[in-house]
Amino acid sequence: MSRPADHRSVRRVVLPSGKTIEVLYFQANPAPVEHSAAVSETEGLHVCPSCASKLVAPVAWEEAGSAHWDVTLHCPNCDWLGSGVFAEALVERFDEELDRGTEALVRDLQRLMRANMEDEIDRFVAALGADQIWPMDF
Repeated sequence: MSRPADHRSVRRVVLPSGKTIEVLYFQANPAPVEHSAAVSETEGLHVCPSCASKLVAPVAWEEAGSAHWDVTLHCPNCDWLGSGVFAEALVERFDEELDRGTEALVRDLQRLMRANMEDEIDRFVAALGADQIWPMDF
């Protein structure tokens, strides 16, 4: 994926409502794009070839034939950026890994929300017990 001379990139994002928007990114000094040779297909596309982080995410991907995908990858830990054309089976494994990561984040978020709500309830019950809640508080 080549960048225009003014260092812009466009990313299409699908919102939960199903609506698709395009986000335009500007970058003062774009990092050079490395090629897929650095990506270990045995470890998976989610593993950074630079720092071994397992948090690599797709920046863009599009079909590159009937059984291949052109994918641009980014590591948030070391800011590595790479791209290449990969077999559909490898991209499907990457997509499954992204789904597992999303599910883990959602589970953690739900646990955090529950813990916060339990804490708020405990404080509210304690305030009621100490007669610190007045009608004007509502």
